[in-house]
Amino acid sequence: MKADLEKPQNSPAQRLTVAAMTNADVRAVTRIEALSFSTSWPASAFASELNDNKLAHYFTGRAGTAEDGTIVAYGGIWVILDDAHVTTIAVHPEWRGRRYGEQMLVHLMHEAIARGASWITLEARRSNVVAHRLYRKYGFSTIAIRRAYYSDNGEDAVVMWAGHLRGDLYRRRLAALEQRLEQDLV
Repeated sequence: MKADLEKPQNSPAQRLTVAAMTNADVRAVTRIEALSFSTSWPASAFASELNDNKLAHYFTGRAGTAEDGTIVAYGGIWVILDDAHVTTIAVHPEWRGRRYGEQMLVHLMHEAIARGASWITLEARRSNVVAHRLYRKYGFSTIAIRRAYYSDNGEDAVVMWAGHLRGDLYRRRLAALEQRLEQDLV
């Protein structure tokens, strides 16, 4: 999983309009991808996920309304039976610090639950402590380290899992975190 979440800045937190990614969105998404990751997916990879992978569910986040907003974030999951895997999540560098990454993660969590997932996993670079902090906030725990996982520099990946997504305890946790997030948005 590739994660590039926003760093705190002095920008107000704003609502993100999230919608299913379409083929028309791939160009904007690949621009964010190239700005966010040293090894990035090509447009053909996103097109294949959208058109060929029945387990894949990808979303874009727009600043403003769905009709006139700029794509500033995206994320994706695979749902396989009762397991979900966050495959990617990124925020355009110029739009970080507005809690768009957190909002996209919340959307992905709801999507996973709605599609029947009880567990969700992801990988994040060992050095991405901002992402680790966010994932722990949402109930993810580190379960393993994948040595030299990232091909660009040989960095380790931290494998994280969150479970019992459909249970009352997790639903209450997610609802409370989402309520606090909503209160912080303009």
